[in-house]
Amino acid sequence: MDKQLTIALVAHDRRKADMVEWAVFNADMLSKHKLICTGTTGGLIQKAFEEKGVEAEIVCMNSGPLGGDAEIAALVVRKQINLAVFLIDDLNAQPHEADIQMLLRQCRVHNVPIACNRYSADLMITSSLWDDEDYVPSEPRYIKFDR
Repeated sequence: MDKQLTIALVAHDRRKADMVEWAVFNADMLSKHKLICTGTTGGLIQKAFEEKGVEAEIVCMNSGPLGGDAEIAALVVRKQINLAVFLIDDLNAQPHEADIQMLLRQCRVHNVPIACNRYSADLMITSSLWDDEDYVPSEPRYIKFDR
């Protein structure tokens, strides 16, 4: 991929090991892009990259429960995020569920691809569409459907 992206990386506590493992597996590719992470997730990825000798631009926001999800959602609204990977703990309640839903909603409304599992994240980061100059994503249309 030639284009530099800004990629948001967010993972709930019980998905952080998954996120770090995924990020390390994809470190060569991710290191070519700007990474915006919620606080703890970003710190863990940064530590894992340092241990592997990988240099990357990682910006850490607040942790999710302290507003990190909302900070990343604001970047989505301002068109400053190209792709989001959000590994959600679907098996446990989250005290900041409203912020989680807001981030997911803003990605959908503003047409930002969001992967919520490693498989979809792998498919998205390897897509040839990122460098296809002829490809322009169509904007979501919110219109009444008439048969």
